[in-house]
Amino acid sequence: MPRLLPSGAPGALPFRGTPWPRSARRLLPVAAACCWVASAWAQAPTPADADAPLRLIKGSAPRSAPSVPGKERDKAMVLKADRSTAELGKSVRAEGGVELRYGDTLLRTEALQMNETRTEVVAPGEVQIEHLGSHIQGRALRLELDAFLGELLAPTYRIAQTGGSGQAQRLDFLGEQRMRADAASYSSCPRVDEQGQPVAPDWELRTDRLELDLARNEGRAEGAVLRFMGVPLLAAPSFSFPLGDQRRSGWLPPHIGADNRSGFELAVPYYFNLADNADATLTPFVMTRRGFGADGEVRGLSPWGSGELQGSWLPHDRVRGDDRWALRLSGQAAPWPGLDLRWATERVSDDDYWKDLRRRIASPTPRLLSSDLQLAQRGGWGEALDWQAYARVQRWQVLQTTELGTQIVAPYQRDPQVGLRLSSRGELGLLAGFMPRQHRPRLEGGLELEFNRFSLPAAALASQSPEGERLHALAHLALPVLDPAWWLIPRLDLNAAAYRVKTPLADGRTRADRVVPTFSIDAGLAFERDTALFGRPMLQSLEPRLLFVNTPYRAQENLPNFDSAERDFNVESLYAINPFTGVDRVADARQLAFGAVSRWLSPQNGEELLRLGLVQRYQFRTQRLSPIPDSRRFSDMLLTGAAHLRDPWYLDGAVQFNPDNQRSVRSVLRARYNPGPYRTVSLAYRFQRDQSEQLDLAWQWPLAGRQGVSASGQSCQGRWYSAGRVQYSMRESRVTDSLLGLEYNSGCWVLRMGVERLSTGLSQANTRFLIQLELVGLSRLGANALKVLRDNVPGYRPLASDDGLPATP
Repeated sequence: MPRLLPSGAPGALPFRGTPWPRSARRLLPVAAACCWVASAWAQAPTPADADAPLRLIKGSAPRSAPSVPGKERDKAMVLKADRSTAELGKSVRAEGGVELRYGDTLLRTEALQMNETRTEVVAPGEVQIEHLGSHIQGRALRLELDAFLGELLAPTYRIAQTGGSGQAQRLDFLGEQRMRADAASYSSCPRVDEQGQPVAPDWELRTDRLELDLARNEGRAEGAVLRFMGVPLLAAPSFSFPLGDQRRSGWLPPHIGADNRSGFELAVPYYFNLADNADATLTPFVMTRRGFGADGEVRGLSPWGSGELQGSWLPHDRVRGDDRWALRLSGQAAPWPGLDLRWATERVSDDDYWKDLRRRIASPTPRLLSSDLQLAQRGGWGEALDWQAYARVQRWQVLQTTELGTQIVAPYQRDPQVGLRLSSRGELGLLAGFMPRQHRPRLEGGLELEFNRFSLPAAALASQSPEGERLHALAHLALPVLDPAWWLIPRLDLNAAAYRVKTPLADGRTRADRVVPTFSIDAGLAFERDTALFGRPMLQSLEPRLLFVNTPYRAQENLPNFDSAERDFNVESLYAINPFTGVDRVADARQLAFGAVSRWLSPQNGEELLRLGLVQRYQFRTQRLSPIPDSRRFSDMLLTGAAHLRDPWYLDGAVQFNPDNQRSVRSVLRARYNPGPYRTVSLAYRFQRDQSEQLDLAWQWPLAGRQGVSASGQSCQGRWYSAGRVQYSMRESRVTDSLLGLEYNSGCWVLRMGVERLSTGLSQANTRFLIQLELVGLSRLGANALKVLRDNVPGYRPLASDDGLPATP
């Protein structure tokens, strides 16, 4: 059975929510130092370990070569010293620059004595040990190699994997698989200043006693305290933790946040390791304005699928005076080959939930929550025909407002949707003797048969009607002829639909049907030449394209419209055979879309340095069924471009231009300046005539100080950074959404503070305060300010890496 792995571990499923975090596995990184000391000196594994069966973790890769019984004993031991004396079979004594190399471990000291009878090593003075890049230093080492019993006094260590360091009063070896450290500590902060003088680290994790059991991959700590600037932040009298990727039940770092609608919020999650393929997280929380509640999450895996359940419960919201809740369920399954089952649903208690408790809504459209159940079976008949049978039920919860200007149109629900898709591709043998094989056309065809019953959700607007049923068929045949320098694709499409509605249509009918055929030819060329631009050698391409479409007029104005909408005006829509999406509307057309794009590429690496394009459409006759009635012969022009001629600058944009009145209809222009790490400024201008005009400014930039040396063991000075985003409506002369953030990077810890303002109505907004403390190499505490900055600032770069290690500029 597959195992549920922590997020970030090899083979871990991309679960969303609160997985077993890296911070919990690194709660006592000092354990890693003890582990590599053990591996440096350990002998062969015990017979029980050698006989234990191997466990295969799905998707994981071996981290190191497996141990072989007896192999450790066969390692060569090399001793180097200025002076040495030996009594054959009894003892060896070495003095002056002693170096003892055993496998991947190097031991340095000034005096060492080895008792060959007891295989005991004694180094009374200072001892330095290096293993796989990590370093440990102590005094008075005594170790029986066979039994692996002994001790090391006053050890200090630096872990290469995290850059952190620590110290302990005593390290006891209790056997090949067990050890104990007294008064152990860990920090990724420097312990000496620029002059080499010892300083107290900014943060430090201290324990009274630490015991490790390598056989069980388990550690236990007593009297653990996390201190920041000398102030205790977290404490635990006793707890246990895994030494590797194994998950274990326990408390996770708390969430701290605040906003103007709920007040101050504190949430402390507890993780439950239920089984290898199941876990859960329970997060009690308190809001100063609303009261007590709890969030929960349960995840599971099986050989045929996975599932996740998330919920939030606020028993009595003191502000609203009612219970509040949210529920989200998602998963997928494949019980047998070709069958795909997916489900996802999200529901909340009331229409204002997205305003008051938006953080607990996962949908990217917080006012439109979906419940979706899909079942599909795929198969094929030979090599020429593929088929897919599918069924679906989709329903919506619309979080409606009372303000007329902010109400949304609800999409239709599908209960149910049932269909069959067929697709084929085969060589057209009739032309085999007339064309070379590389240009021989292939017959491509497809057929979609589908039935839908459409209904409206409870919060739909009164103007939305009618409900009904639709049976449609979409078919196409194409004969593409392709070459690297050109293509020609003739195609025939057919869109047929039959309707039955509950409420009579405008002409009194309750049943209607229509059939719309479309013929199109898509053709294009690709030219290339060597050229120069601003004195730089370039490879330039020119790619003209034509699309001819002929669709007869069929009256559809009085038919239901369940899923069709106007396409956005862009390159893809201008080269589309239908200006509508969906099935219910097919515009009549006899038109030719024409355009070209030219690219300037670097001949060294193929990078696109400049791109210019123009697309327009010519109508041979007036289009009667159109998203916007338009009798012009020439449509608006679309001009697009992008440039990266100099490294710091990135420019791109698109302009929709009306050639009749010589004015732009819509424009999107963007510029980004990125001269180096943690330095980016982007500005976007969006304009739509008579509707909106907006400026969007986003940035990340250092303010003051020097760049800290991240967890390198050297002293450093911190630097302040600013990051944020502001959206300003020039039409309304107001700031709509904004995020202002301030970050401080000391090198071994990062502090993030921010204020986020999101519009929830024409005159309403939600303001959220964010604060997060990241202890590099250990954990993050507070609100998830890092995710907010990533989602809102284009080109944002975290001051520490995803796994909590120092970021590399």
